[in-house]
Amino acid sequence: MNDQTPDTATETSPAEHSPATENSQPDSGQNSSSQDHSSQISAEALNNAIADLNKLREQIGRAVIGQSAVIDQALVCLVASGHALVEGVPGLGKTLLVRALAKAVGGEFSRVQFTPDLMPSDVTGHAMYDMKSEQFRIRRGPVFCNFLLADEINRAPAKTQSSLLEVMQEQQVTIEGESHKLEQPFLVLATQNPVEQEGTYPLPEAQLDRFLLKVLIDYPSAEEESTLARQVTTGATGDTLNIDDIETVLSPQRVVEIQQLATELEMDQQIVDYAVRIVRATREWSGIEFGAGPRGSISLLRAARAQALMSGNHFVTPDDVKQAAPAVLRHRIRLTADFEIEGYSPDRVLADILENTDAPRV
Repeated sequence: MNDQTPDTATETSPAEHSPATENSQPDSGQNSSSQDHSSQISAEALNNAIADLNKLREQIGRAVIGQSAVIDQALVCLVASGHALVEGVPGLGKTLLVRALAKAVGGEFSRVQFTPDLMPSDVTGHAMYDMKSEQFRIRRGPVFCNFLLADEINRAPAKTQSSLLEVMQEQQVTIEGESHKLEQPFLVLATQNPVEQEGTYPLPEAQLDRFLLKVLIDYPSAEEESTLARQVTTGATGDTLNIDDIETVLSPQRVVEIQQLATELEMDQQIVDYAVRIVRATREWSGIEFGAGPRGSISLLRAARAQALMSGNHFVTPDDVKQAAPAVLRHRIRLTADFEIEGYSPDRVLADILENTDAPRV
């Protein structure tokens, strides 16, 4: 039915050409830092969070070789309390990435293989009647974990897809009218294969918008692939994913603390306006059929705060916004048919937007 960790039962009752870019800048004297909670964050707390994230990155890199950019984006998603849609061909280490992340923070990992016959209850769980106790029991589904890999999410019908996306949004599962909160942190990495389209159910734009990032995972370099092949085939049998070398360097509670710290990181009003200008430009840019909505602006600022911590900054810079923008916006825009025929990609158009949108000097 689905590839997942065993269920646990608990007793309970039942661009090429752009229009004029918005260049208006706020008065340089306006600074929101005095009104920002980040002024209360000590430098020691920020440095400790940055050091912990570096330890986490190092541990995951021991197992996941040749995907440093993907590791960083997964950690940005984790720090920003979001979820990621990962697109890439099979065999590039998506399962290994989530398992390594789970072990490094001491969290629980689950994996679900999405198929056309997968039902929503196979993901979330269901109530069942126990004849011996004459009571209903809740059989929890694989979503009751910290890190969930939803493999090939576009192979399941829309009803099953939406059940997972509801869990992502609400951070809880409702079974037989009873709500069950999920343990924090909760991160979903959903994958889809960009090559095989037969027998798939593409995610509609409204559902794609729920993902904080869309991460593109590509082939490693020749040197990295050689190192990977040697490491995997030495002292291991079969296709076992070896994460024995990974140490648990954080706790789930510590991750939640870092997530809260990221929300309070200093961000000047000019940075907010800059992110909004980028998102609004996607709605008017030549070659884009429709652009990102207001959730795009919110997601960009959340990701920029997380990116600032990952980069070792004590405040958000324009470079943090630029670095986060492609992964935040690439799945929130649709190119016109003409641009797609000419071979343009969303990343190429977004690069034009970033180049032509004036960044503030803060």
